[in-house]
Formats: sequence, structure tokens, C-alpha cells
Amino acid sequence: MARGGMPQMGGKNMNNMMKQMKKMQREMEEMQAKMEAEEMEVSSGGGMVTVKITGKKELVGIKIDPEAVDPEDVEMLEDLILSAVNQAIQMADAKSNEAMSKFTGGLNIPGL
Repeated sequence: MARGGMPQMGGKNMNNMMKQMKKMQREMEEMQAKMEAEEMEVSSGGGMVTVKITGKKELVGIKIDPEAVDPEDVEMLEDLILSAVNQAIQMADAKSNEAMSKFTGGLNIPGL
């Protein structure tokens, strides 16, 4: 044992470990950037409302079929929009979790 009671780690092993960590970090950053740029499209009400969202969960588009616009039933249109947006967010989360599990081995690491 080295002074201080801690065994010394081989410098070469430590360098290799640091290189692997940096490579994994770079790959994770690249994957995250790719996921954030990806767009997903979800519809509700049989296609009456379609929303497009990015992997960053930014809403970038909404299409509403004119038949869905009923002045007598605005609440239905609101529900269709909410449903489509929530489904899109869930899809973005699922894709992100699936991609990150490749790096975490299935562990749920908060913040990743």
C-alpha cells in the first residue's frame, strides 16, 4: 500500500478509464443533441388534431381539421389538443429514456 493507506492505481489503467469516460460523455451529448432535434408527430380524435413536438418538448406545430372547430363545442377541441400534446410529451420522454438506457444499463439516473 502507498502512503496514506490507499493502494495506488496504475496510471495506465486510470488514463484508459478517463478516456472511456470522456468517450461515453461525448456519445451521450451527441445522442442527446440528436434526440432534442428530432421531431415527433401525434394526433388525437382520429386525426382531427395533430401536434408536432421536438425532443426538447417544444411544441413546433399544431394542425386542426376544420371539422373539429365547432363553436358550440369548444371544450371538445380543447380536450383533443390537450390529449395530443400530452401524448407527444409522453412519446418524447419514452424515446429519451430508451436512448439513455443504452448508457445507463437500465438504471434510472435522475438528471439524465
